[in-house]
Amino acid sequence: MLLMDCPDRRGLVARVSTLLYEQGANILHADQHRDDELGQFFMRVEWALNGKNGGPQFDLEQFQQVFWPLACDLEMRWTLTSSAHRTHVALFCSRYLHCVADLLQRWHTGELRCEIPVIVSNHRDAEPLARFYGIEFVHVPVTPETRAEAEARQFAILDAHGIELVVLARYMQVLSADFVNRYPGQIINVHHSFLPAFTGARPYHAAHGRGVKLIGATSHYVTEVLDEGPIIEQDVARISHRDQVEDLVARGRDLERVVLSRAVRWHLESRILRYGNKTVVFD
Repeated sequence: MLLMDCPDRRGLVARVSTLLYEQGANILHADQHRDDELGQFFMRVEWALNGKNGGPQFDLEQFQQVFWPLACDLEMRWTLTSSAHRTHVALFCSRYLHCVADLLQRWHTGELRCEIPVIVSNHRDAEPLARFYGIEFVHVPVTPETRAEAEARQFAILDAHGIELVVLARYMQVLSADFVNRYPGQIINVHHSFLPAFTGARPYHAAHGRGVKLIGATSHYVTEVLDEGPIIEQDVARISHRDQVEDLVARGRDLERVVLSRAVRWHLESRILRYGNKTVVFD
């Protein structure tokens, strides 16, 4: 898959698709978007590696060399990925296990095409779950006094497993700027509210206190600013004055599972382009 964005201009699609054709690509799917305000063009192209009309195997390395001059001419940001590659994912969680359990089940059934070699938690609640799925579990306690030491240990774990994506599946700790900068665009979080409303640790209590009629959940990339990274997916559920905080929490868990699993799957399938503090999510 080719994921790209650049300043919009005439002939963009033709130049990219022509080059792919000349290299023997059999294009299976293409999707485009234009941000009118910024004049920025976004595109995702998916093609088969066996070439057009049953031709020879598509050479990804050769294509990168041929594509580079065109990308430079178009002032393009681009990434090239193969569906054969399985991203190495680390799951971080605390005591709430509904999101991590959902991700593991989807991974086990093949819905999430990735490798999950390790689960990291500041509590031991998820250890039996990791054992059930045959995944390494690492307990890394975190306190305000030991945060730097804990993150250093987490870095060593992630490096040892070649982790390419960190998923915060209700991990109730704030990551340091050093952690975030170490994995730019490679950390996905789920927040239990419809951001930007009700940030912080107790959004369901805040929503109940405000008397809202809709609650939501948000998956987003993590940045140095808490709960303000580029939003990937959101969903909502209707509630009423009869619902108490416990009811909001129960309904919210379903939303959290759904929006997090969608975000992870779209990231693994190279369907997300970040720009500024926004995302484009391709079909």
